[in-house]
Amino acid sequence: MDLDFLRSQSGYNEEDIDCYIHVWTTIQAIGGKWKMLILWHVNEGGRRYNELRRLIPGISQKVLTQHLKELEQDGLISRKVFPEMPPRVEYEMSEYGKTLEPIFEIMYDWGVNHRSRKAD
Repeated sequence: MDLDFLRSQSGYNEEDIDCYIHVWTTIQAIGGKWKMLILWHVNEGGRRYNELRRLIPGISQKVLTQHLKELEQDGLISRKVFPEMPPRVEYEMSEYGKTLEPIFEIMYDWGVNHRSRKAD
């Protein structure tokens, strides 16, 4: 992120820049078409890779793999490998990831309102 660019733009004060940084950081961690859906399902309990593929129609194998790695790197989910043959892997919400639960509720409520508004 180019903070010098933001500072050079007229109309941006330090409070605006601070807000921009935090919103941008949030979008980087949970934004995009699929990440919130992945998190939503993982928050319901441990999920295996193929289970997530079934629960999220339209997501490609490549994108799911990439997003799971990113979410794990950001500390939002954890990957648990069971010592079995064949190996079993489950993804679950980390304690840090559980801090997103209020956002899930707000997004759900907003989605309900938005759908009913569009239906009118």
